[in-house]
Amino acid sequence: MHLTTQRRAAWALVALAVGAFTYVTAEVLPIGLLTVMAADLDRSPSETGLLVTGYAAVVVLASLPLTRLTQRVPRRRLLTATLGVFVAGMLLTAVAPNYPTLLAARLLVAATQALFWSVATPAAAAMFPPEIRGRAIARMSIGSSLGPVLGVPAGTWLGQQVGWRAAFALAAAVGLVTCVTVATLMPGRRQAGAGSDGHEPGRGATPDARRYALLIVSTVIGVGGYLTAYTYITPFLLDFGGFAPAALSPLLLAAGISGVAGTIVVGRLLDSRPRTALVGPLALITCALLALYFFGALHPVAVVALCVTGMSFSALAAAIASRALQVAPGSTDIASAGSGSAFNIGIAGGSLLGGALIDHSGVRSVTVAGAVLTAAALAALLCERWVAPARVSAPGRTAPARSGHY
Repeated sequence: MHLTTQRRAAWALVALAVGAFTYVTAEVLPIGLLTVMAADLDRSPSETGLLVTGYAAVVVLASLPLTRLTQRVPRRRLLTATLGVFVAGMLLTAVAPNYPTLLAARLLVAATQALFWSVATPAAAAMFPPEIRGRAIARMSIGSSLGPVLGVPAGTWLGQQVGWRAAFALAAAVGLVTCVTVATLMPGRRQAGAGSDGHEPGRGATPDARRYALLIVSTVIGVGGYLTAYTYITPFLLDFGGFAPAALSPLLLAAGISGVAGTIVVGRLLDSRPRTALVGPLALITCALLALYFFGALHPVAVVALCVTGMSFSALAAAIASRALQVAPGSTDIASAGSGSAFNIGIAGGSLLGGALIDHSGVRSVTVAGAVLTAAALAALLCERWVAPARVSAPGRTAPARSGHY
C-alpha cells in the first residue's frame, strides 16, 4: 500500500472508531440521564426507558433490510450519508419539544446505527491488505469499548450539570466532525480482494454458509449467556458479593477499562490465530462466571472475575465481527448485518432470561445460567470441524487458503 494511501486509510479508520464510540454513547446515554430526562419531559421512568428499548428494537429489525436496500451504494458515500442523518437525528433529539418528537428522533438515530454497524466494519477491513484486516477491525472496536468507559459517564455528567439536551448536542457535534472526516479521508477504492470497484460489498475470504450459520447461532447463545449475568451484575455484587454501593462505580469502571484492553489484545490474534481469538474469550467468560457463582462473596475473586468478563466480552465482540467477514457466504455487508442482529438478539434474550431467573431463583443464579450458555456456545464452536467441515476442492482445482489455524 502506498504510504499516502496507508496514512489516509489509518486516519479514516480512526474516524470510524470515533463513529463507533459516538454511536455506543448515543445508544446508552438515556440510561445515565433517565431521571433527568423523565423529570424534564414529565414522563415516567418506564416511558423514558422506551427510548432505549425502542432504539434497540429498531437496530435489530432494520439492520438486514437497510443493508440489502443500500448494497450498491459506494461505502464512502453511504457512511457519509448515514452519519449525516445521525447528526440530524441527534440535533432533533436535543431540541425535541415533546416526548413523541424525541422518540421519533431516537428511532431515526437507531436506523442509522443499524446501517452504520453493518457497513462500517466491512469498510474498515476493506481499506487494508487481507493479512492485517483483523487488526483493523480490532482497532475500530476500541471506539466501541471506550463508549461505556468515557462517553456515557462524560455525557451523564454534562447532562446533570447543564441539562440532558447539551449532552445530545455534543454527541451531534462529534458526529458531524466524524462525518466530514469520513467523507474527506476514506479511500474511494478498496484494496485487492475486497471488491472490484468499491461499489458492491465484497465476499468473505473463505466463504462457508455452514460456518457462518454456526457463528450466528453461537453468537446468540454466547452473548445471551454473558448478558444473562452482566445485566444484573449490580444486584449480584451488592446482594451476594457484599460490596458497598460506593464500590459499584469503580468496579464497573475497572470492567470497562479491561474491555478496552481486551480489544487491543485480541487485535494481535484475529489475523494470525482466529480460532483462539474466538473460543478463548468464551472460555474465559465461562470460567469467570463460574468463579462469580462459587466465590463471588470473596471480594478479590469477584473483582478479578468481573475484569476478566469485561476484557473477554470486548474481545469476543471484535472476534465475531472479524469471523463474520471471513466466512461470509455472500456479501460481507449482509454478513456483518446478520452478526450484528444476532449480537443484539443475544443482548435482549440474555436480559430477559436474567430478569426471569432473579424473580424465581435469586440473583446468584444468573451467573451459573450465563456460564452454561457461554459453555454451550464454546462447545458449538469447538465442534465446528465436525458440524461444518471444510469443503474439499474439486479435482484439478485449488481450495482457497484458510486463514489462521482453521
